[in-house]
Amino acid sequence: MTRQQSRADHLPEPGRRARPDARPDAAPDAGPGRGQEGSPGRLRTTAPPRARTTAPVGPAAPGQGRRWPKSFEDRLTAPLPGLRSFARFAREGAVRPRRDGLKDIPRIPCRPGPLPEVDARQVAVTWAGHASWVVRIGGTTVLTDPVWSRRILGTPARITPVGVDWDALPPVDAVVISHNHYDHLDLPTLRRLPPDTPLFVPGGLGRWFHRRGFRRVVELDWWESARLGGVRLDFVPAHHWSKRTLTDTCRSLWGGWMLTADGEDHGAERRRVYFAGDTGYGHWFSRIGERYPDIDLALMPIGAYDPRWWLSDVHCDPEEAVRATRDLGARRMAPMHWGTFLLSSEPVLEPLHRVRAAWDEAGLPREDLWDLPVGGSRVLGG
Repeated sequence: MTRQQSRADHLPEPGRRARPDARPDAAPDAGPGRGQEGSPGRLRTTAPPRARTTAPVGPAAPGQGRRWPKSFEDRLTAPLPGLRSFARFAREGAVRPRRDGLKDIPRIPCRPGPLPEVDARQVAVTWAGHASWVVRIGGTTVLTDPVWSRRILGTPARITPVGVDWDALPPVDAVVISHNHYDHLDLPTLRRLPPDTPLFVPGGLGRWFHRRGFRRVVELDWWESARLGGVRLDFVPAHHWSKRTLTDTCRSLWGGWMLTADGEDHGAERRRVYFAGDTGYGHWFSRIGERYPDIDLALMPIGAYDPRWWLSDVHCDPEEAVRATRDLGARRMAPMHWGTFLLSSEPVLEPLHRVRAAWDEAGLPREDLWDLPVGGSRVLGG
């Protein structure tokens, strides 16, 4: 049993303590876990879990009232690659598909269309490509890991266009970031947003945002939550890591997000969407499912998995993504993290074929696999 497994058993339930008395534009209180206000709506953060070996300590960090540990390496569920792995990768590791694996690029489903009309009782998701979604839930529009750039550092240009034109987006109420890798944290895209857009980010990333002029940044630890209007945003664990420069390995946290709309204000039932971010397969999925029952939809990564000896610890393959969805207890799954950037060596259409086969083999209803084209949308509820 890993350190993470034993520690998770003692963490409190999420979202227990919210601050209903927080005031708009109030300065954050000193000490970990104090609330902040955001716009639009009321935004509150719950207190952090008591049992945590890397609890924030010391003077307040800008904008969040806490200082984070120098490293989150103790949260890793697998060791990072060593010199032997890098030597093997240099000898044999292809990071792009072979020529025959690229021939199907024109066949990648890509059908950008207008965003569907929805009301506050409905949930709509639109896949912009890679891990970027437009999620409308509880009357709130949330972008996940928005990357509207044609290129990211160290990677060829995207092989499919962005599925949603930036000018066609509704007003963005919030952005959630899963971790700081360039294909998930894209500064040129974020700079298109107003600087007071509420940004929900992993612990340790707040200073990066503040230095770039963003004013409403909420950093959360695993199992912590914040509220924006009628939506609660919970930051949950993932099997991954973080790095953006040569000197910041695991200096910030990584994870996924659970978006929950209570529905009470609109006479609707509760809706819950899980955004996995970037993750390998492991024990966290069942733990997340236990803490957050009745997940309506899981946005799951299915690509960037080959070679497995190099990527299995940090990226699910399609079969693992289906298994993780079942561990979560989610009713539906929408695949992502494929068909956009060439990050690994599997053929470009293979993730889609394999996830469909795995879903059928699991005996799950075909209509519950939302295998959207780039730019595609689906609506839940009404």
